[in-house]
Amino acid sequence: MPSQRKQTSNSDGFSFKEPEESTGFLMWQVSMLWQRRINAALSDLHLTHGQFVVLAATAWLTRSGASATQTDIANHAKIDKMMMSTLVRSLEEKALVRRLEHETDTRAKKVELTKEGKLLVKKAVKRVESADDTFFDLLGPQAPAFARALLKLLREETA
Repeated sequence: MPSQRKQTSNSDGFSFKEPEESTGFLMWQVSMLWQRRINAALSDLHLTHGQFVVLAATAWLTRSGASATQTDIANHAKIDKMMMSTLVRSLEEKALVRRLEHETDTRAKKVELTKEGKLLVKKAVKRVESADDTFFDLLGPQAPAFARALLKLLREETA
């Protein structure tokens, strides 16, 4: 697929006349705006967006009684493994998750939601879904196509 980038001969190295012509820069700006909205929705629950993602991913992966390791959760949420470790540690300090030894892999740690973690993730999911609805409703009937485009990018990157 050909690039939509306009080639310019700027001495500063940029190939765009205006920053808003860069899809990557726009994605960054929108992502930062969206994350601020999510963090605001979670603030009085004393959760960061990253902590929420770990809680939600853990809840999702273990909803049928299966266990989930830190690696499973990191892969599911596309979180860097070092960041994942930091987030799990912070959630463990808040008594929202427990790390347990894996039955068969001595290098792996299972992650479980505590009773408090299960209650909090239910509240947090409602808030995040509401914030998402408000944010993405601005796209109107284009919202499903936008979601499909994001999914295409994600699937291509992980293929």
